[in-house]
Amino acid sequence: MAKAAVQAGGSYTTYKRTGIKGRFSTRFGNFMIYFICGLLAVIALLPFLYIVAGSFATERELTERAFFILPHEISMNAYKYIVKTGTVFNGLKNSIFLTVVGTFINMAFTTTFAYPLSKKDFRGKDVILNIIIVTMLFSGGMIPSYMLIRNLKMIDTYWALTIPGAINAFNMIIVKKFFQGLPEELEESARIDGASDWKIFIKIALPLSKPVMASISLFYAVGHWNDYFGSMIYLNTGKKFTIQLVLRQIVLMAQGIQSDGSMIDWGNVGAPPDQAVKMAATVVATVPILLVYPFIQKHFAKGVMVGSVKG
Repeated sequence: MAKAAVQAGGSYTTYKRTGIKGRFSTRFGNFMIYFICGLLAVIALLPFLYIVAGSFATERELTERAFFILPHEISMNAYKYIVKTGTVFNGLKNSIFLTVVGTFINMAFTTTFAYPLSKKDFRGKDVILNIIIVTMLFSGGMIPSYMLIRNLKMIDTYWALTIPGAINAFNMIIVKKFFQGLPEELEESARIDGASDWKIFIKIALPLSKPVMASISLFYAVGHWNDYFGSMIYLNTGKKFTIQLVLRQIVLMAQGIQSDGSMIDWGNVGAPPDQAVKMAATVVATVPILLVYPFIQKHFAKGVMVGSVKG
């Protein structure tokens, strides 16, 4: 390399200095990138750590300390209160069922709708795509949607929370884009071997689409798990309430206890603090969906890059 530098009209000393300078600037640039990303990660993580710590804190500590990561005195009153109400586990069961079934319905409809639209020889796909884009810009509104659900007799059923939103237009377009990037030679070779469209879709397209399937499934699952407004409108029976509605009731009851002081006899432990119950409810509603991410992290990191590079 030194000889090449001399032949090009430079000197080895100049080449060496330039190389050292280039390596230093690269290392410094990488350090700044990692430092900024780490700082942003800490800023995003601190509020959640405060909520977790606050859920174990006493009412006095929450009042006196504006921010803390470790409480001085650990109190389980908030979690005892949440468990003692007896509805948390039923709400978790309902939310898990709704999330699993709803995500399966979403992915079944999304993939089967996106795959035909990804084919070049599919007639009328441009018209269908334009109709889909219109639904992204305009909607019927809350009252017409409720009247439709009522006329379909889906009030107080989980169908009201899964069927109307079975296909998200934006997610469908992302899946369609991924299907378009699959090698056409695989489909041609499968057709030569006598494979049908369904067999190509199930045996070839879906196994090769694990990254986008993982990322879109996570988006759908988080949407179902965090759905609060739809559950509040369409569900009337307490046994069918999701964890979001259950935690809302618990927080409202905790506020009533704090103001009245005599709704539930807590003995020596005392009534749970209002703020701690809110934080404990946040932890209970957040942790289960966070536990899903490590299992799909490998595919999710690839799936979020779908459509970011053209060509």
